[in-house]
Amino acid sequence: TQCCFCVAFHCPLSVWPQAFSWSVSPSVHWRTCVRLCMCADEIMQQETSPLCAADIISELKKKFAFLSGGRGQDGSPIIIFPEFPSFGEIGDQEFHNVLTYLTSVPSLSAAGVGFILVIDRRQDRWACVKGTLLRISVSGHFPGNLRLVLVLRPSALLQRTLSDVLFKLHRDDFKMKVPVIMLSSVAELHTYIEQSQLTQELGGTQQYCHKTWISHRTDIEGFAVLVKRMAQRLQAFGRELAETDLPNSPLATSNLLNTHCSKRESMKVSSNIQLKSLGQGRKILENIREPVRRDPDSSLNPDQLENLATVHRLLSQLNESSTAFDDFWVQHHTKLEMCLRLRQFEHNFQQVLEDLEQATTRVTAFSHVGMSPTHTEHLLRELSSQEEKACLLDRLRVLVVEGEGLVDSCEFADDSVKVKCGELQRAGEKLPQHFVPYLTSLLCQSQEGAESALQELEGYLETANERQEWDMDTVWREYESVLNEELKEQVKRVFEKRTMLQEMFEKRRVSLKKLAAKQTRPVQPVAPTPEAIKSPPSSPGLSRTTSVSDEEENLAVLRRHVMNELLETERAYVEELLCVLQGYAAEMENPAMAPLIPTVLQNKKDVLFGNMQEIYHFHKTTFLRELETYTDCPELVGRCFLERMGDLQIYEKYCHNKPRSESLWRQCSDCAFFQECQKKLEHKLGLDSYLLKPVQRITKYQLLLKELIKYSKGREGSVELQAALSSLLGILKAVNDSMHLIAITGYEGNLGDLGRLLMQGSFSVWAEHKRGHVKMMELARFKPMQRHLFLHEKALLFCKRREESGEGYEKAPSYSFKQELSMSAIGITEHAKGDNKKFEIWSSSRDEVYTVQAASEEIKTIWVREIRKLLTGQLEACRGKREATTWVI
Repeated sequence: TQCCFCVAFHCPLSVWPQAFSWSVSPSVHWRTCVRLCMCADEIMQQETSPLCAADIISELKKKFAFLSGGRGQDGSPIIIFPEFPSFGEIGDQEFHNVLTYLTSVPSLSAAGVGFILVIDRRQDRWACVKGTLLRISVSGHFPGNLRLVLVLRPSALLQRTLSDVLFKLHRDDFKMKVPVIMLSSVAELHTYIEQSQLTQELGGTQQYCHKTWISHRTDIEGFAVLVKRMAQRLQAFGRELAETDLPNSPLATSNLLNTHCSKRESMKVSSNIQLKSLGQGRKILENIREPVRRDPDSSLNPDQLENLATVHRLLSQLNESSTAFDDFWVQHHTKLEMCLRLRQFEHNFQQVLEDLEQATTRVTAFSHVGMSPTHTEHLLRELSSQEEKACLLDRLRVLVVEGEGLVDSCEFADDSVKVKCGELQRAGEKLPQHFVPYLTSLLCQSQEGAESALQELEGYLETANERQEWDMDTVWREYESVLNEELKEQVKRVFEKRTMLQEMFEKRRVSLKKLAAKQTRPVQPVAPTPEAIKSPPSSPGLSRTTSVSDEEENLAVLRRHVMNELLETERAYVEELLCVLQGYAAEMENPAMAPLIPTVLQNKKDVLFGNMQEIYHFHKTTFLRELETYTDCPELVGRCFLERMGDLQIYEKYCHNKPRSESLWRQCSDCAFFQECQKKLEHKLGLDSYLLKPVQRITKYQLLLKELIKYSKGREGSVELQAALSSLLGILKAVNDSMHLIAITGYEGNLGDLGRLLMQGSFSVWAEHKRGHVKMMELARFKPMQRHLFLHEKALLFCKRREESGEGYEKAPSYSFKQELSMSAIGITEHAKGDNKKFEIWSSSRDEVYTVQAASEEIKTIWVREIRKLLTGQLEACRGKREATTWVI
């Protein structure tokens, strides 16, 4: 069957390819038809204007030709030319309009079989028969596909004889490509067409009322126009909403939300029209079924059944268009509300940052501390009042919680909000660092404050010294019998920490002593000497030098602390790997443990542990030893990372195998073998926790490097630290990207042939295809496609992200391959209409255009820059080849 829009508007076959038949999803077909109606209207106006019953109502009422609803034995629709004395007075245009309309009413499948014409001229003369046949045979007068022409010739003796003789003489004049059969009676007609398919005038049993037929056709076509207008109105409004740029401020977003809601309210009038339309459609159905209602033994003819199906589809599409828009409106309204929350969050974020900057500036502006207790107390009160007024920490915490809520519920703001939340958390961590040390210094600037702090510190040190009578040699001597190498190493580290803390306390005590030793000079009631006026009362430079020196010492202590953490965790990591390899992996080769190993685990050691042995060997024999050489110069440890960056790529192999390892572990985690191994090792945690250690370790390095960079600014080695961090992040990104890459399914080629994977990420995508004269615009759909893009050196892959599956580390999405674009055959448009986060990727001929929307402008900029870099490189390579070819010639 045809789409009801195709039926209602008699669209030419060239406009409605078979691809748009109802064999596809009705919703997809409906959207396509609604979009193509605009293109179809233009084409039809250029080629031939579509006719409706209302346009030629006067011609149809003359009934010189009509569709009876009957069918031939092969399903051919029957058009009857009844007795019509004034047939010769019918104008050519009038004749052509009626036949054009009648041939457009049956379905395409029925019309494709061909029409049967029954011409009743029993009461006419041969001249009328000849005129009718000539009109039908002349090119352009019959617009459909003819199957058979049956003529009931004049019944008068003379005219019948003339018809027989003259038809044979003038047969060639008619230029008929189908059989034309002259019949002498309706009895002969019944040998070609069953009586049930003929009207009573032709000796048949079919009930036909021409007035009712015209009424049904005008009602159906009027209803189709109403449905089309309704769909177009919803489509236009939906497109207007979808293409609206999201504002960048809370006020503008709020205004836009109110405006769209107001327009939506006005669209509710359409809902009333829709209800009336539904009632109109149901009334048409009742009218079509009326013959069956009157006589249950009767049945509808094929034309009536097609009319019934057409109205049903129109009603269905009316409901579907409304439902589709309602679904879109809910999503659009939610999107605007989320955008308003996002813009409010961004506004509050900027406000908090400004308040934080002002507060920090105000603190740092107090370059002079109180010269007396009274002055110091005044400064403290002022600072405390500013801190209470701002409530920055509380506002930061509330804003971070709000941002995390946005991340969970607002997919298009995911990345930007995460970045801002991270920035807020870092600002919250730094805020006390700005206030507390300064407040503490103010408390200690007075003589009384310094003396009080000094007394508390010295009291604590005296108590601590009483508990630290032993030194390292004493420990070795007293516990020589129980100390092994491992315990000795731990004790050594404890004493190193104690020494570091003692240094910090000693430096603080020296500073407090200096402050406590300052005496306030009494006021002398004498005039100052000229020398006293010229000489400055103090030396700020000396003060600054002392402050800088203290700060550098504090940074050095922090660097040593980070380095100690790096070394301690590295040693613990190596020990844990060895423990797993000896306590689990080696036991899989132990014959005594063989009965405990399940079948699924046999000969799967390499799957379960991956290349953990290789990782252990590298860290034990190489990396740990080289890290230890930088114990006293932590700021230079970046060189060690840079030198071993190639070796650290062994983690990529481990991460690739991790999903297989997780799957195997879940199948046999409860087996007796693992339980026995864990019992022997006295581990509280299962093997799966230790299998995750390498993944955690490679991630831990970048955190430690960031800490060292923060405490090593301006020092030798800071550049190497930053380079090491960048390289390590590159390894982590490559591991992450490759984990996504191996999850692609359905790609028949070799992914390795596409070159290095440069970027991957999720986007909203609209596709536009041009095929011949027809333009299929998926871009006009309410809802875009969600695609995950993989940018390789030689191709761009479009995939569909599937739901996450699995548990633990293996819980990861999969990607179904959908489309591949060669980088050698595409172009890019940086700015696309409708949103600053959109850009276009198109084929060289622009037959295919993909509009891609990123989650943020930053992500879009990165992708556009990377794609342009690839295209520019290809262009330069082509130019180089041409120059080389020219040189050779």
